[in-house]
Parts: sequence; C-alpha cells; structure tokens
Amino acid sequence: MKRLFDFLAAIFALLALALPLIALGVLVRVRLGSPVFFKQTRPGLGGRPFEMLKFRTMTDERDAAGVLKPDSERLTDFGRWLRATSLDELPELWNVLKGDMSLVGPRPLLMQYLPLYSPRQARRHEVRPGITGWAQVNGRNALNWPQKFELDVWYVENRSLWLDIRILWLTVRSVLRRDGISAAGEATMPAFTGNHLPPSESG
Repeated sequence: MKRLFDFLAAIFALLALALPLIALGVLVRVRLGSPVFFKQTRPGLGGRPFEMLKFRTMTDERDAAGVLKPDSERLTDFGRWLRATSLDELPELWNVLKGDMSLVGPRPLLMQYLPLYSPRQARRHEVRPGITGWAQVNGRNALNWPQKFELDVWYVENRSLWLDIRILWLTVRSVLRRDGISAAGEATMPAFTGNHLPPSESG
C-alpha cells in the first residue's frame, strides 16, 4: 500500500509541478551555472546505494590550491532560499517514482556514515529513505545526530500510512515556517563522526 501511494503521489506531483520544476531548473542554470542537478550516491533500503537527485544550491568555487571551499562559502543566497523553501528537494520525486525513495522515511545520508552507526541506528535502513520524515518535522537540522537517529528508528518501529499522511501535513507546516533549516553555525549539519558526543551534548 505504501509503495502504491508513493508511486501515484509522485506521478501526480511531477505532472502538477512540471512547469514550476522547469522554471526552477532555468533559475538554477542562470544563478549557479551547470549542472542544474546535484547528484550523489546515498544508501537506500538495506543500505544499497542509489543516485539521489536534487537541485543544485552551491557554486563550484575553489581556493588557490584548487580545493572546493567550505559549504558555507559556496552556498549562495539563492541556494539558501532553495533550501529554506525545500524546493531543492523536489527532483527527489523522480527517485520516489523509481522506487529508490519514499515520500516519507529517514533522510538518505552519506555512504561513509554506514560503518559508524550503532546496530539500533542502522535500523533506519530497514525502510526506504524519504523526502521527508519524522525527524524532519521534529527539529530537522536543529537536532543533534543521536536525536535525529532516535526519531528515525521510532518511525521504523511505528510506521503506517496514517503516520505518513500526518508527517506530510506537518512537513507543509514546517516548510512554511522554515523550521530547523540548519544547525547553529553550519550550512546544514556538521558531519557525523560516530557515537562519541562532544562534552556540550553529553549531558
């Protein structure tokens, strides 16, 4: 039932948003250059890799040594607006249509995080990753990693179609209010380095 719901909703959304998606693609091309889409390999169901699609929000600006500058320096005002409105996530509807992702589920993170999870945290890969999820409507990037992972696992243990519908409704509210777009002092979130909390978060 969930997969059917995702498939039909993704088709409807892609058709309904076709013109806005084209317009956004043109804006990204004009403001940030080519490529329009950001593609990155992420872990999906069972940790299996897939290529996630988003609108690009950063430049390719590099330092004198040819190394990419930090995210905070490459993220433009236009890119911040795309992230604040979550419009950069809309191309992931294609991933939902293909079956790589679901509308609702734990957000797909980086492949290099896989060996860093505790057995409980790794349960987030028992379901397809989502465009939005329980963690996203309960703090998003304002949460620390342990809090976010605990919410992901709670979703895995309590998932249902009605919970998905509730999360989708709460997502609309969160996007309109622009809640938890980034962690304090970060463009998005600091990198996950394992389950050793810094002193400020250990108590």
